[in-house]
Amino acid sequence: MVIDCPDPHALAAFYSALVGLPITYTSDDWVVIAVNDATSGYAFQRAPDHRPPRWPDPDAPQQFHLDIMVEDVRAAEPAVIELGARKLAGDVEVVGDGGRVRLVFADPAGHPFCLIRRPPWAPPIPG
Repeated sequence: MVIDCPDPHALAAFYSALVGLPITYTSDDWVVIAVNDATSGYAFQRAPDHRPPRWPDPDAPQQFHLDIMVEDVRAAEPAVIELGARKLAGDVEVVGDGGRVRLVFADPAGHPFCLIRRPPWAPPIPG
């Protein structure tokens, strides 16, 4: 997955901390986070004219969004905000599917992402 953004180093650092993957490649306009330098991961590409989506405005589509699994959504919220995310206006909280909860944020480049509670079928999240 390649994600357009105005500052690939800053956005890669944000997602590296958020999902626990190291930065494995950097150049001026391209940064990759992955398990290691021999696997695919998430790339962040400089797009100087990047215009962030406006969630949930269909006239400015979200382009993509990630669901980030956490053990406790409410407990994870302050840490995500400290990393540089912002809670989106009109935030959605959905309770269903065995009590899962979802909160919607924007990353530092404005892309929406959700924190979701780990479903019962998924293995526990380490650390």
